[in-house]
Amino acid sequence: MDQQRGFVHKVFINNYIRTDRSHGFRALIVMEDHSLLLLQQGAIVWSREDGLASIIDVTTSELPVEKAGVSVAKVELNLFEWLKGHVLKLKGTLMLATPEDIAAIQYMRLKSSEKSKMTRDHNGFRKLLIALTRAGKLFALHTGDGRIVWSHLLQSLHKSESCRQPIGLNLHQWQVPHHHALDENPSVLVVGRCGPSSDALGVLSLVDSYTGKEFSSLRLVHSVAQVIPLPYTDSTEQRLHLLIDADKHAHLYPKTPEAIDIFQSEFSNVYWYSVDDDNGIIKGYALKTKCSGNVADEFCFDSRELWSIVLPSESEKIITTATRKLNEAVHTQAKLIADQDVMYKYISSNLLFVATVAPKASGEIGSVTPEESWLVVYLIDTVTGRVLHRMTHHGSQGPVQAVLSENWVVYHYFNLRAHRYEMSVIEIYDQSRADNKDVWKLVVGNHNLTSPVSSYSRAEVITKSQSYFFTHSLKAIAVTLTVKGITSKQLLIGTIGDQVLALDKRFLDPRRSVNPTQAEREEGIIPLTDSLPIIPQSYITHSLRVEGLQSIITVAAKLESTTLVFAHGLDLFFTHYAPSRTYDSLTEDFSYALLLITIVALVAAIFVTWILSQRKELQDRWR
Repeated sequence: MDQQRGFVHKVFINNYIRTDRSHGFRALIVMEDHSLLLLQQGAIVWSREDGLASIIDVTTSELPVEKAGVSVAKVELNLFEWLKGHVLKLKGTLMLATPEDIAAIQYMRLKSSEKSKMTRDHNGFRKLLIALTRAGKLFALHTGDGRIVWSHLLQSLHKSESCRQPIGLNLHQWQVPHHHALDENPSVLVVGRCGPSSDALGVLSLVDSYTGKEFSSLRLVHSVAQVIPLPYTDSTEQRLHLLIDADKHAHLYPKTPEAIDIFQSEFSNVYWYSVDDDNGIIKGYALKTKCSGNVADEFCFDSRELWSIVLPSESEKIITTATRKLNEAVHTQAKLIADQDVMYKYISSNLLFVATVAPKASGEIGSVTPEESWLVVYLIDTVTGRVLHRMTHHGSQGPVQAVLSENWVVYHYFNLRAHRYEMSVIEIYDQSRADNKDVWKLVVGNHNLTSPVSSYSRAEVITKSQSYFFTHSLKAIAVTLTVKGITSKQLLIGTIGDQVLALDKRFLDPRRSVNPTQAEREEGIIPLTDSLPIIPQSYITHSLRVEGLQSIITVAAKLESTTLVFAHGLDLFFTHYAPSRTYDSLTEDFSYALLLITIVALVAAIFVTWILSQRKELQDRWR
């Protein structure tokens, strides 16, 4: 058996009668990595990687750059396969191929197709999806055809006497080397701990993204309650990470002198927060000094509490939080509205969305009356603890699914009074830059658009909100992500029917009205309706179902118009999606021959017209 499957977890034995009336046995084996094997007559008949049905976290990795030229050894090694492939293609052309030959031809075509190459493409469609499963196994899936490039059962998440109950937590980008500067493979950081409690000791693993080799693993002497990827890298392009333990000590990784030098220069700009769901407490922290109890460790830092928000436990219980993605790009802060007016988005990476419900309403839908239930939502600045916006939905309860992007948040809940699901949107705008509407100020330079933005300055914000009825309950919600943030946003909604529905963000515009003006119609404002439309053609899964849908992940491609969508549950689903259509690329059925013929005809027409014009001009002069 493959050693990457771990130990045997369970065995199910079944007896059967052979054709010669003798008794045989089959064994269905469940391995430690949750894979299934059918063993019959001393051989493995088939195997299934059912561990992919319990994915915990997913990240992406770029494929290597395609190098020019092919080595002679590689050509000689594949010479026989090259000849065999041409013979099979010739037999297929002459209609002499057997069914086995046809299957071999199809396999060769699939293997040599552009989308299944192990090199990156100029559009950024070919990537590796690195998935961590509940069994502690890493998988690398190719986005072209979904095949498993490699799989590795992590030794750091293997049961041992020192770590009785290891569990994986999440994945982070550890090293993303620039292909023009460094000749190293990218790597990912796997974070786990030896037990379900937050005070259990942590474990770290560094895994090569191209080979799956675990080149470093570390048993920590402290717990891991939170992982904060920092926006700083060292000379080898390793990303700095802060690991927060249960005692609120911050530990810096990687533990190198260069990393500590970089971190010291940004020491005063590091903030983080914690959310205690059970007690309804949200706290903000900053770094103070090096750990006093552990002087020898210069990579450990004490924290100081900056602020705290204590929600009354008798009236509110935290059920959902949401933040912006760290890699989300915002194209512009200004939003041009009707009548040529300008509104400035409140763009902050420190914005936190919190949803609370009445304690009685934290159960199943319909377990309380509308009078006993309410939903309260907050927008909080996590650096200062300032509540930027608070809103109450009376007669509503969870579960709440929310997504935060740019300056807006969309959340889904149940309205007990209307007996229907609802989706609400909140948009937040910065009023401190509202006086930058004078063109002369922009020309002369008397504006504050380039002035630094600080969370400690008093935020002058306004909010706009609106609620709409929605037909389905949700399992997951995400938003499309593009490389520059120019393409219009769409919400990707995982429905109760295990499908993914794309909903244009314009339907969730809080400025919608029953009778929009002509200027608002030109801007793209849709007339107001009480419910959100569900267009059957907007299901990006089409007629397929992603059984047991758990999460939807979006990844930006290099092509601005396209986002990559990965949905996982019991099934895995991947697709390319263009929210505003492929406005920056040609379609696959584009006729290049017709374009070439048109260009040649135009050049010929220009040449003939030039000759005729010269002749006519000469004749006119002779007259």
